[in-house]
Amino acid sequence: MTGFPHSEAANAPAGRSEKDRVIIFDTTLRDGEQSPGATMTHDEKLEVAALLDQMGVDVIEAGFPAASNGDFEAVVEISKLVKNAVVAGLARGNPKDIDRAGEAVRHARRGRIHTFIGTSPIHRQFQLQMSADQVYENVIASVTRARTHTDDVEWSAMDATRTEPDFLCRVVEAAIKAGATTINVPDTVGYSVPEEMYETIKMLRERVPDADKAIFSMHCHNDLGLAVANSLAGLRAGARQIECTINGLGERAGNAALEEVVMAIKTRGDRLPYWTNIDTTMITRASRLVSNVSAFPVQYNKAIVGQNAFAHESGIHQDGVLKNAQTYEIMTPESVGVRASSLVMGKHSGRHAFREKLKEMGYDLGDNAFEDAFNRFKDLADRKKHVFDEDIETLVDQEIASAKDRIKVLSLTVIAGTGGPQKATITLEVDGKHYTAEAKGDGPVDATFNAIKAIVPHEARLPLYQVHAVTEGTDAQAEVSVRLEENGKAVTGRGADTDTLVASARAYVSALNKLAIKRDQVHAQSGASGA
Repeated sequence: MTGFPHSEAANAPAGRSEKDRVIIFDTTLRDGEQSPGATMTHDEKLEVAALLDQMGVDVIEAGFPAASNGDFEAVVEISKLVKNAVVAGLARGNPKDIDRAGEAVRHARRGRIHTFIGTSPIHRQFQLQMSADQVYENVIASVTRARTHTDDVEWSAMDATRTEPDFLCRVVEAAIKAGATTINVPDTVGYSVPEEMYETIKMLRERVPDADKAIFSMHCHNDLGLAVANSLAGLRAGARQIECTINGLGERAGNAALEEVVMAIKTRGDRLPYWTNIDTTMITRASRLVSNVSAFPVQYNKAIVGQNAFAHESGIHQDGVLKNAQTYEIMTPESVGVRASSLVMGKHSGRHAFREKLKEMGYDLGDNAFEDAFNRFKDLADRKKHVFDEDIETLVDQEIASAKDRIKVLSLTVIAGTGGPQKATITLEVDGKHYTAEAKGDGPVDATFNAIKAIVPHEARLPLYQVHAVTEGTDAQAEVSVRLEENGKAVTGRGADTDTLVASARAYVSALNKLAIKRDQVHAQSGASGA
């Protein structure tokens, strides 16, 4: 088997060998970003990549360089930024894609080209319109070309779990002979069940000549809710790389969640005798960062990183936990970066206490950002009886996310009630200038959005408007998610405030800022094409 990425930084725990180490391949910035509305800005991608590298991810799939100039530049900059991890660029099995990926990752300390082609009958016939022999020849040609750029080449059999076993063995053998050092076996549509996945990996490792010369990799989607289970089944059959994303972000129902994979291995070493290089105490911070930049909220009962993952409401559970936490907790909150208790901050807290609180929570803000966050905190504390850690996290993350926004909410006044009509007056800052508009609507939210639209005209459609409370109580901050669609592009914005209507306005404006970024990218690409 070839050497592991990150191996010089890895030290096997006592009693564990290097052959039991699982490579964590994070594709949050590539597959995760393909979730509708989850597109990240250039700076956000760099921030996520830096944190992934710091927490010990072995391979960071930074993007799809041939997809756009923006993706190419992001992979280039991430390649320059990352200090430890291998940086991978995705490429379809054609020379243009492969060369573009090779050009992007050549800046990395260690670069990888990840090339793929569909191998199942349905993909060959309908998507590719290629015969089995043509696909076979493409595998050889694409891996061979990728090897001219780097000796770290990963090849994927897209829709492997619906591919005929004999043909799958044939193309995997071809990829290894052509020089692929990692063979990825994707459950592209989340079709497989764990027993099948185990049998597929076992078959490939037993039937394919020189299978021991490559690392086998799992890439499982969650359409049936089995992505993590399938990934772990692959490990039992001999796979040693798992491709996953923070929070399980990804197309359709998402990918295997990094935090679930890693903590399953760490917690159940009796049944899963493997280990990873991940610093698990950084998991919660990574989850919150990705949720913030992607504007995808984490469900409350999400395993490991959900708000309720270490919360106990049942009296029986509370009694047990107070006597011994292990009665109802199979891992400690601290092991994934969660504090055992939420310290309360209030309106009498000063700058020093607030700065120390931010440090404790993992934030390091510059002076201007700190002052803005502190002022918002004091305003929130005046309106709330208790300010919890979750309130501060939401407040600071919103501050960071909106720091470079072209459009900002300055003030909002709404007249609502049974007497009608509902009317909203809003003042926005747009590119440094202040504009005020008044509009009516079918309810206060509709009136607020109409007023915003009067200042920032657009034709975007609103397919999603969602509200949930950040913490408990009637004075809890409302966190609003808004999704806008325009010309086939979808973006999601989030806003938080104790006033639901103000949170709604901020979420709507957040989405408009993201649409503006997308328009700029389209115009830039159109200009480049015209040149």
